[in-house]
Amino acid sequence: MEYPIVQAPMFGVTTPEMVASAAESGALGSLSLGDLPAEKCVELIRATKTLTDKPFAVNIFLNPLPEQTEELKLKYSQAKEFLKTFSAKNQLDVDYPNYEDIKLTDYHDQIQAILAENCKIVSFTFGIPDAGSIDLFKKNGTVMIGTATSVEEAIILEKAGIDIVCVQGYEAGGHRGSFMDGKIPEIGGISLLSQIHDHANVPLIYAGGIYDAKTLLAAKLLGAQGFQIGSLLLGSAESALQEFEKDRLKNAFEKDIVLTKSFSGRYGRGLKNIFTDTLDDSGYILPYPYQNKITAPLRMVAKLQQNPEFLSIWVGQSKTSYSGASTGDIIMNLIEETENYRLNNEG
Repeated sequence: MEYPIVQAPMFGVTTPEMVASAAESGALGSLSLGDLPAEKCVELIRATKTLTDKPFAVNIFLNPLPEQTEELKLKYSQAKEFLKTFSAKNQLDVDYPNYEDIKLTDYHDQIQAILAENCKIVSFTFGIPDAGSIDLFKKNGTVMIGTATSVEEAIILEKAGIDIVCVQGYEAGGHRGSFMDGKIPEIGGISLLSQIHDHANVPLIYAGGIYDAKTLLAAKLLGAQGFQIGSLLLGSAESALQEFEKDRLKNAFEKDIVLTKSFSGRYGRGLKNIFTDTLDDSGYILPYPYQNKITAPLRMVAKLQQNPEFLSIWVGQSKTSYSGASTGDIIMNLIEETENYRLNNEG
């Protein structure tokens, strides 16, 4: 890339237009495919290719799927009844899916689609590809970027042959990329990046709290060779967020940003609201991706009603002005600010 800036793959926020704008600026655009079906992945990849001939990354979720058991089916039924009561209490007309209607995506199907579309950069979160998939990527000459939220995860990624590690600090917005069993690591980005740099021998991208020259240069000093920005782009012209969501971000305070499992069943950092306050201590949160699937209709209704109290609005701890400029302009402004700061403070 011309610049070592990575536009974060933000599922539900990133658009082909955002990816293209980032790529055209000389940075690395990242198309978030999440757990979309393979045919939808192909559609979005091709849409992005019509907007830019520059390389871009594609990002997929690798979360292990929970075993389908009678216990899970019962918990799903109980969670559905809880959500129906909650919706009615808040005057929301939501049609929640039945357990049998939930469709899960096998990431192997996504990988086949990515290879067929000859995408040369792939990043992933929530897990690590199996050895066969890693071998397929290597044979295709695909650069692989894995997400680590701990030193242990970074070492596992390196030993598996992953080319680049994206170090996700605790302050980063959106879902935690953790893939080890147990409680998610609660280590701040500065400490985490420094320690991973001391233990890993692969290039590092840092994600979490970068929003200006000083935060970018701090990450560089601690060993990062690439710098991923996400929250900085939430208000951009190409962001999929609607104006009422962008306004909610601009009016939020530090105390409004929390970690929650309420929307997806996995921890994500975003704005708290009526839904997170109710669900987080309810005992009715299903494992990912079932929680994500069952709450999707609620989020759709809330978006149609422009009601942020029942929406997942992901954001990191570093608040910005959430500029409405184009993604490319925001990236170039960051680059220019960083260069000016560095030149003015040399020596």
